[in-house]
Amino acid sequence: MSTHASDPLAALGSLPGVADAVDSVRKAVDRVYGHRVMRRRSNEISSEAALRGARGSAALSGADWALEEVRRRTDFGTEPEARTVGAALRLGAEAGQLLSIWRQSPLRVLARLHLVAAGDPGDSVGRPRLDGETVDEPLVEAPLPSPAEVAGRLDGLSELIVAGGEAPALVTAAVVHGELLALRPFTSYNGLVARAAERIVLVGSGLDPKAICPAEVGHAEQGRAAYLAAFEGYLSGTPEGVGGWIAHCGRSVELGVRESTAVCEALQRGAA
Repeated sequence: MSTHASDPLAALGSLPGVADAVDSVRKAVDRVYGHRVMRRRSNEISSEAALRGARGSAALSGADWALEEVRRRTDFGTEPEARTVGAALRLGAEAGQLLSIWRQSPLRVLARLHLVAAGDPGDSVGRPRLDGETVDEPLVEAPLPSPAEVAGRLDGLSELIVAGGEAPALVTAAVVHGELLALRPFTSYNGLVARAAERIVLVGSGLDPKAICPAEVGHAEQGRAAYLAAFEGYLSGTPEGVGGWIAHCGRSVELGVRESTAVCEALQRGAA
């Protein structure tokens, strides 16, 4: 995100591969929104997208359950994998309630997301971590920024979001996702929160207003190795690395679109 442009997020649109990714995502989203099933059953598609998105996000955080297991289970308060899946499901349900707050107070939304994910009002829940507090993040092993650096970069990110700008939704969503993964501001569930925040940006921006294009599905489908490789590119700060991360997030949205298109087709056939 190091750029001297007056609109740093918009400036990222000129990075290698980003314009093509933005255009490809826009076309994919338009196609699924034009599906005839969407005209009368969009609520069903949204509900299914939330479920599948939660499953995908949990899989990246180490709880790779079959979709039907996620659909069937009612108890998520026991073993660690169950807690992870439960956290992802709660975040999927909560994200839509926070859209109006995001543009005014993104840090408040992030705190709320962590509280919802943790499901436990402990001392470290719902606030950025302090000196000496450890971070439980099973996927990301990159060096951990200090709490002081976390506070400064979160403030900077918040200012960019509140200020708005001309950046495409995909660019903003990818940067929010990447920054939260890089910072890991909370003591737990940072990956789940980062992907929920990405979803909020995509929905709240108007790109995916009905929340039917779950990027989390695509992130999981591309696999943890590809996810981490793309994230390493973001961490590098190079134009190629950051552009590659944004393109990876774009591909994830497109795969989420493909998933929801399949749900539309199944509903049209009467098979779901």
